[in-house]
Amino acid sequence: MREKLRILVAEMVRGGVTLELARREFERVYLEEVLAAHAGNHSAAARELGIHRNTLAKKLEAPPSRLRRVSLAS
Repeated sequence: MREKLRILVAEMVRGGVTLELARREFERVYLEEVLAAHAGNHSAAARELGIHRNTLAKKLEAPPSRLRRVSLAS
């Protein structure tokens, strides 16, 4: 898994993705995956994440980052 992450990060760096943008995108995708693993149950996902369900909801309400519109090669 670490090697896959390293490859993705290298691609992002070459694509000019900033550290802040990468952090925001990672957090959003991570939260979405945990939420999906709990079939959309915000309370269960928040419990697993160790945050309040309102915090989870607010983080997911934020507009998606610009990175979602950048196409990274597979």
